[in-house]
Amino acid sequence: MALRFIGIDPNTGDDESPTVWVDQEKNEIVLQGWKPDHELETECAAFELPGHAKGIPDHEAVIRVPARMTQMIREACDAVERPEVR
Repeated sequence: MALRFIGIDPNTGDDESPTVWVDQEKNEIVLQGWKPDHELETECAAFELPGHAKGIPDHEAVIRVPARMTQMIREACDAVERPEVR
C-alpha cells in the first residue's frame, strides 16, 4: 500500500488524531476519524436509498471528522482525481 499523508486535524491532541490519506495504488481516500455515538450510527443505518441496503455492512464504518478538515479532504479528492499531481 502506498499511502500519501494529506493532513491531520490541526486541533489534534495527544489522544485524538483525525487524519486524511490517499492510497495511491488503489486511488482511494482513506479517513481516520472519531467513532460516532450510537444515536448517529443508528440514524445513518436507518437511511434507505436507491441502490443502498438499509443498515451498515460489517465491513463498513461510519466515522466523524471535524469540518475544519474540509480543505484536507478537498486536497485528497484532487489527489485521486489528478494522479499526475502526486
